[in-house]
Formats: sequence, C-alpha cells, structure tokens
Amino acid sequence: MNKQKLLDLIKIGEGFTVEFKEGVSSNLGKEMCAFANASGGKILLGVKDSGVISGIFLNNRDKSQIIDIARNMNPSLLVDVKQVDNLAILIVPEGNNKPYSVNGHFYLRMGTNSQQLNRDEIRDFFQHEGLIVFDEAVNKKFDLTKDLDKSSYDRFIDKAKIKSHLSVVRLLTNTGFIKNGLMTNAGVLFFCKDSARFFLNANITCVLFQGNIKSTILDSQEFSSDLVSNYEKSIEYLNAKLNTEYIIKAHREEFLELPEDVLREAVLNAIAHRDYFSPSHIQINIFKDRVEIINPAKFAPKITLVDLMKGSHPKNRLLFSMMQRADLVEKVGSGIERIKESMKKYKLKAPLFEYDGTWFRIIFQRPDMQNESYQVRFGLKSAPVKEGVKDMKLGEKLGEKLGEKDNQILQLIGENRHITMKDLSQKLKISEVSIYKRITKLKEKGLLRRVGPDKGGHWEVKK
Repeated sequence: MNKQKLLDLIKIGEGFTVEFKEGVSSNLGKEMCAFANASGGKILLGVKDSGVISGIFLNNRDKSQIIDIARNMNPSLLVDVKQVDNLAILIVPEGNNKPYSVNGHFYLRMGTNSQQLNRDEIRDFFQHEGLIVFDEAVNKKFDLTKDLDKSSYDRFIDKAKIKSHLSVVRLLTNTGFIKNGLMTNAGVLFFCKDSARFFLNANITCVLFQGNIKSTILDSQEFSSDLVSNYEKSIEYLNAKLNTEYIIKAHREEFLELPEDVLREAVLNAIAHRDYFSPSHIQINIFKDRVEIINPAKFAPKITLVDLMKGSHPKNRLLFSMMQRADLVEKVGSGIERIKESMKKYKLKAPLFEYDGTWFRIIFQRPDMQNESYQVRFGLKSAPVKEGVKDMKLGEKLGEKLGEKDNQILQLIGENRHITMKDLSQKLKISEVSIYKRITKLKEKGLLRRVGPDKGGHWEVKK
C-alpha cells in the first residue's frame, strides 16, 4: 500500500475496518483482537484520533513488540506490519479460529470502536459463530426415568430400523442422543411429549387468515409435543385447511392444491435448520393467496441466501443426523431442490425463498382453483366451474341419485372445502335458506360432513 492510499484512508476517518494510533503500546492487542473477531481491519500508526498525522518510524523493537502482542493472543494471530514513508500500517486479518481473546478478555469491533464483551455478549458471539450448538448441548433438567416417552422412543427405533437388545440408555448413548449420561437437547425434542416444559420456543404455530394480510384470524392451532408429532400435526392442519380437488373417473382421485411432499419438505426444513436459541416459534401462515412457512434463523455473517439454498450449512447437525436416521429427511442440501422440482412437476410457480438475518421464509403461491386447477394445468377435459355449474353429477358417482343443484353443491365443495353458504348461494343463484336445507339433506345421506367449527372449519365430501 502506497502513501497516497494511506492518506485517502486517513481522509475518510476511523470506521469499522480502520483505527488510528499515534504509537505502539500494549493496547494494540485490544484493537487486533477486535478486528480478528470481526471482519479484519487496518491500524494506521502515526495518526492521532483526530486524523492529524504525527508520524512514526518503527524500529526492530517496535515490530517485535507488535508481533509478540499478536502471538500472545489466544489463539495466536499472524499480522502484517509495513512502514510507508512516515506512517506505518498494521494489517489484521479476520481470524480463522474465532473467538480471539487478549489477557483473558474478548473484544469485538462495533462501528468505530473496539468493545469488550460482557458475559451475555460473549455467549451471543459464540452462538453467532456457531461455536455453541443447541442440539448437542446436554439438558440437565431432563429426567430419563420420567420424561422419556416410550412411544416416541419406539417410533424412532422402528423408523431408524434399529434392531438391538441394548438398554434404552445404552442405545441412545451409542446413537448420540445421550452424552455423559445426560440427554441432549436433540433427544428432548425427539422423545418428550411435552417439549414446552423445556423449550417454550419449540412449538409450531399454524394460523389460517381470512384474506391476504394478517387482519382476521379464522383459525389457529399450536403444537407443543415431540418433534415428530408436531411435524405430523402441522401437515394434518395444512391438509385440512388447503383445498383438495377431486377428479372422478373409474375411481376418485384427490389432489391437494399444493403438493403434500413439498409441504412436508418445507416443514421439516424449518424444524431441522431453525435457530433454537431464538425465543420465536416456527410459523405456518395460510393466506387466501399464499402459504408461508417461516422459521427463526441466524447464520454466520458470510452465509448468504445462495448458500442456504444449496443447503450446505446445516444449523443443527445432530438433530439433522437423527432426522435422517428416522427417515424424515434425506442428505444435506437436497431438500430445497426437491421442493423446486416437485412444484415444477405439479406445474405450479416456483416458491420464493427469503432470508433477512432473523427469519427464513418459504412462500408458496396458492393456485386459483377456478382457473389454475389441477385439471386445467394438465389439460384434462374437465373445465373449471363457471357460475357454480358443472356437468359432472358427483352425487351419482358417489352412488346417490340427486338433483342438479345438490350435485352442483357437492362439486363446488369438492373444488373448495372452505366455501361458505353465502358463496354457494351466490354461485347457484338460490337463497341461503335453500342452501342450508340442501346441505342438511346431503349430510343426512352421509354424502357430506362438516369438520371443525362454523368459523375455521371445512367441508368434506364422502369418499
């Protein structure tokens, strides 16, 4: 670096990667430590805090002192010292072995200052750098004799195809769930039916909204059992609240508006890679036009959305490994690609992926069930419903001789399980009273049933 470039740096002033010092002193260790724990930086020697050049000429003793300060850091650091005319520059790289400390203290560059970290800040820094992992930490509150759910354990053994006569403790120790006789957090998530007693943030919250914004909630549920049960209940919720399209040929086929394997993959991705140090829950939000699956996420600064899309940075390695053994997920990095490929095969728009440093979101656009139904997308003969009229008599296919209006009611409900009596009345151009009477008769014949409350529930046509 030449003199002019140094002068340009001085004009800009001190910042996140630049520090001024008049001379060589022991407090250089603080600055070097802070830069090494951040993104690296340059310390200009022979410059006052105000930016006025005082000048300095380093002798061999000065250079040795600087190198010794860097070497005595924990871990040691290699720095570069250069004399440029009447100035000197000390180049500090970003450390490869974070965190760094000097004289037992940790420092981090924050803005234009090098700050000593307190206890909580040190913990946050370790978590941020991935040096403290949630899933591998042991949980001293978990009592193996009282808190381990036998059915959850048996399910894991069955799914993992483990055949062993070992005791529960020995087997869980061999698989990595137990360390030093204590259950890890990953084990608590897998084998505790009441995970909320240990982690208030391990729940999955599912919400159905009326429109496209978070204004009116039609229905919501929160699942706080073991990891697998929470996952399965979330999928059941999505299946219940999303539309199912029925195609009747020799036999009836059902097509969820979004592919179920995609939804499963997205929920598992949220469980496996979420930030368990965050107090927030996984959120599954169903809007009229989209489905959002959101998990708290916090990755190292250099990890970008592109890196996350490749899936090469699993957040919780032990948890992910055990989910693989339980046949819930496949290899690292394959989930996102499977989601995109499945949406493509289903002839739906590719989902959106977002990461803002706090949350990771997968957003699925819901198809218009009138104009983008499965039948329309795949060029089948059946046309979308127009003004509530459809030629196919669903009631006859189900073994019942029904009138035209009753058939139309069943068909419309088959297209949209959340349709209201008011909507049916408008589409079929008959009164809501008439709709109510017809639906009552269809329910009495066993052709139709209501699942859940009037608000937030849905219809089901007899299979």
